[in-house]
Amino acid sequence: MTSLEAFEKQDSLFEARPSNIEGIPPSLRPDDIPDNLKRAALRLELPPSYALVGVYRLFTDRNLWKPTWDKCKHGVARGVLVGAVWAVLTFGIQERFIRTFLRNSPRITGLSNATVFGYPIPFDLSTYAALIYMGDQLTTILRFFLSKNIRIARERVWQHTVASRGKGPDFFQPYVEEWDVPPVVDSKEGWLEKLVGGWMGMFVLKRVVLAPLALYPFVGTVVSAWFRALGTSRQLHRRYFEAKKMTQHEIAVFMEERKWDYRSMSLLRKSFNHSVFMLPQAFGFLAALLEGLPIIGIVFTISNRIGAAMWAFDLEKHQHWVRQEKLQKAK
Repeated sequence: MTSLEAFEKQDSLFEARPSNIEGIPPSLRPDDIPDNLKRAALRLELPPSYALVGVYRLFTDRNLWKPTWDKCKHGVARGVLVGAVWAVLTFGIQERFIRTFLRNSPRITGLSNATVFGYPIPFDLSTYAALIYMGDQLTTILRFFLSKNIRIARERVWQHTVASRGKGPDFFQPYVEEWDVPPVVDSKEGWLEKLVGGWMGMFVLKRVVLAPLALYPFVGTVVSAWFRALGTSRQLHRRYFEAKKMTQHEIAVFMEERKWDYRSMSLLRKSFNHSVFMLPQAFGFLAALLEGLPIIGIVFTISNRIGAAMWAFDLEKHQHWVRQEKLQKAK
């Protein structure tokens, strides 16, 4: 069974569909999607898959990984050297400090060397926490030496990924509203969004506010990714917004329409299983989770740009179809 046949078979399980849901045009129903867009619609159903495809392409496409490595290899070498010296000199000190902290405050943290809130763990917690903190520090050192070149590498992989689809800059057309009744949004970011969305805000959030959570196995990384999900999606979509010359209001509407609300998404999916409603938070969460991994997360900051470019390509194909449908209805 092909992926498209599986798509149609699963879709047939949901027989009852409303003729219209307020605000969402019938043209977005899966039955109305033309055959040449159904594969793209299937991919759009699972946005996190773009992050995984981005990883696959980065490691298998020589036209992507070789220019990236050539641009970054000298910074990596310097960062690894400095990081190794730092780790040798400070790891033992940090581990002893964390061990002392856990020993003296188990009631506050709910942690000890042997348990997490009374549950036994199969490894030494102080060593684990020290490794996590050291990993974050080594990541910061690598980012310092790679800061300029890795930004260039990210831009290049986006450009190459779009070009590899056989499309030029004119492929991205002005934004077309897809909903009959778009949500009312405030295009101005609130002070909290600006704070968390900026580099300094995220640094404070992750390194100061969420730092104690790093003591809990895997919790700190997951919570940090949850906070960063929407902001990461917006950042990864930046080139798409720029290519379409979207206004701040259009960007705000775009993000709001595709914002993951569990209850409303559950209702819509029960109504028509394969809608084209994207979940930026789902993509953003996985992307932020990958980028938040110590050291190796730097690689994922590049692969996520590849995945975002492929997602943008499918989004734009859908935009072309919506534009065509609106023009036909206007005649």
